[in-house]
Amino acid sequence: MFQQAGRGYDMAITQFSPEGRLFQVEYAIEAVRRGTTAVVCRNNQSVAFAVEKKSSELQEVIGSEKIFKIDDHIGVAISGLTADARVLIDRARIQAQVNLLNYDEKISVKDSTLNICEYKQVFTQNAGVRPFGVSFLIAGIDADGPKLYLTDPSGAFWNYFAFAIGANATEARAYLEEHYNEDMSDEELKLLPLKTLSELMGDTLNKTTCDVAFILKEDMTFKLLSLDEKEELLNKISTS
Repeated sequence: MFQQAGRGYDMAITQFSPEGRLFQVEYAIEAVRRGTTAVVCRNNQSVAFAVEKKSSELQEVIGSEKIFKIDDHIGVAISGLTADARVLIDRARIQAQVNLLNYDEKISVKDSTLNICEYKQVFTQNAGVRPFGVSFLIAGIDADGPKLYLTDPSGAFWNYFAFAIGANATEARAYLEEHYNEDMSDEELKLLPLKTLSELMGDTLNKTTCDVAFILKEDMTFKLLSLDEKEELLNKISTS
């Protein structure tokens, strides 16, 4: 894909090719395309996260997380390099607390996204650094209601009702386009990201091969589901 196009223009992050491309940014986007699949959806009240999780039988859970809490009302699902994601998430968590201390109000989902994207963009224009090889699906509930944003390694962001990133994102997005409805109930919303993963993973989807989280209108608090809670949801999918 990149061998012919690069021609030495991928040696430095600050150098554009004659076609106006930054190849190191494109390489970072490719790292996201090869990552685990993440699906996030929102309706008019709540948001739901589900992410494919790959681990061996001998591996403990710590270090393989794909869904993170930024603040009580904001969560993020990632695809790409987890180590890069942790740096950005720590920064986002600090910014959320700074906003609370300075303005006595929780940071909005959009402002949190902008802070992350501005930091990502700096790493696409300075020598001696590389772009972050990770994309985020940032979602939460603020004064404007539920919001969902996609960020990519370039520092760009977009607003969605439902979206998927990672290795099987094209198939996942096709499923979402067919089955998503903005007026769906919270119970339907809880199942949709898992149903999307089920279409992609088949029998390999179980309580240990996925992470699931919600931020529901009833309490507006990020909640990462336990193994038993995930199994209960998966049973609902199998019987529906």
